[in-house]
Amino acid sequence: MARLFQLQENCLLLMGHNMKSFGERSSLHPLGLRHIVSLVFVLSAEYPMLSYVVYNRDDMELITACLSVAFTNLVTVTKIWTFLAYKESFWQMMHSFRQLDTKCKSYSYYAAKYEGYGYVEHGNKLATLLGRAYSISCGFTGLYFMLGPIIKIVTNSWRGVPYERELPMPMKFPFNDVESPGYEFGFVYTLFVTIFVVLYASAVDGLFISFAINLRAHFQALQQDIHLLAFGQEEQLVDKQLADVVEYHVQLLSLSRQLRHIYTPIVFGQFFITSLEVGVIIYQIVTHLDSIMALLVYFSFFCSIMLQLFIYCYGGEIIKVESLRVGVAIQTSTWYLASNKQRRCLIFIMNRSQREVLIKAGFYEASLANFLAILRAAMSFITLIQSIE
Repeated sequence: MARLFQLQENCLLLMGHNMKSFGERSSLHPLGLRHIVSLVFVLSAEYPMLSYVVYNRDDMELITACLSVAFTNLVTVTKIWTFLAYKESFWQMMHSFRQLDTKCKSYSYYAAKYEGYGYVEHGNKLATLLGRAYSISCGFTGLYFMLGPIIKIVTNSWRGVPYERELPMPMKFPFNDVESPGYEFGFVYTLFVTIFVVLYASAVDGLFISFAINLRAHFQALQQDIHLLAFGQEEQLVDKQLADVVEYHVQLLSLSRQLRHIYTPIVFGQFFITSLEVGVIIYQIVTHLDSIMALLVYFSFFCSIMLQLFIYCYGGEIIKVESLRVGVAIQTSTWYLASNKQRRCLIFIMNRSQREVLIKAGFYEASLANFLAILRAAMSFITLIQSIE
């Protein structure tokens, strides 16, 4: 599990924390102020974006181009204030997983389940791969936006063609943002907003997939514990092991509820805003089929937001599936050798495991089925726009 915890620590480092300082500092510490400043800074970018929409209200192409960026910024705002509001809960979950891992390894009969458990290593690799791919995708998209105006200025100057300077992102400031020094200020401002968005989005999403992988690993370990129960042997020993299994299951369910609670605003915002983003980005892709550079930018943007949504849907799916398999583990165990008292305990676990653990917010459920539904909607939207065009 150590390498699994490393992913959590890397996510904290992106936001300027480490495990020791994160656990020791209170919410009144300057670290809390840092997140407040970051929140206000990223939120402030909505004003020039909305001003741009109002200024170009008669041009649907420019409006959709701006809204795609504004929606992404809003998702990041949701993630920052959620992390700020539940900062202590994030720390408690990390601490709980470390305690749980230490506790499990302290029992001698748990030792077998940690030998050759490749799913933990595989899960960690997949989580790291998803987080890294998303960060790279966001980084490249931001790089495209930032380098685009510079490349145009350089190429037009080299060719001797007049060119009106543009900001990397569709923004309209309450000052002259075309001439110096307003243009330079706007460019630097946009650069820092992009950096904050990429760092916070990558960190908070990385923490979620890390928590989800941890929960899956422990649900799988719980299933193995059930298979290791030696029914038919000394009843007192089996009762002790069974009590540990029940306690283990209850703790995992508690951690699952805590994860759902602290990520409810993010899951809701992720699904709702992503649904809007898909519409405006697909419109941009379809209307820029003749421009390779624009297609690269918007397709990369589309992949970034879908990968971001996939992280939550995949995490929710694996928690749901593994929580249901606890009941299957009981059915395939040697329950028929258990005493009547032990069977009643197993029935209790089975009944609870039949209620799947869901990561959801309102009517949005983080699952692969919903992810595919949004993808299908995107494909249908492409067909619709092309037929209208």
